[in-house]
Amino acid sequence: MKKISILLMASIMFACSPNPSKDQKSQNFKFYTQFNQFYLSSVGKNFITKKDFNSFKNDMNKRLSSEDSALIVFTQSYGNVKGDIQVLDKPNTDMDFSKYDHVVEGGLKITSGELQILNSPNSLTEATIKVVPGSYRVRVYSSNFTSVQEVDLAHDNDNDYYHIEIWPSENMETKVLKQYKEN
Repeated sequence: MKKISILLMASIMFACSPNPSKDQKSQNFKFYTQFNQFYLSSVGKNFITKKDFNSFKNDMNKRLSSEDSALIVFTQSYGNVKGDIQVLDKPNTDMDFSKYDHVVEGGLKITSGELQILNSPNSLTEATIKVVPGSYRVRVYSSNFTSVQEVDLAHDNDNDYYHIEIWPSENMETKVLKQYKEN
């Protein structure tokens, strides 16, 4: 099992987008997580939320919560998470929100030079991408929410997807750009 995990991590770490610019990095991710969430964090960060329940519940509606050097991304599905992450040198201004169910931005400080994608609740590293240490803006585009049969049970055919873009920025504010409304 450990050998398979190492091979999977290696393949994730070296996956690239079809036509990246020289300053752009991209990789896909797919892993199992619980409690409808996963984390983006600077390497070595021991992530434990310090927010009270009401604040956390409001963040769940936004589908993004920030904690020191970590972000919680709230997912539609309980278990299987699929997506990709792309490092940009500036924000993407050519956005078509009609393709997505929910779009949210937040800020993240990355002190280590590596951004980790961690599962919940164990905070196991599922993917790592190298970046220049500093402050970043993170935009999460979420799609295919209607494919999720039940949000509190894992199903192999859940097909929600998370496209994440990050770029250098001092803006740490969380802002919903398109709000998902449950039916």
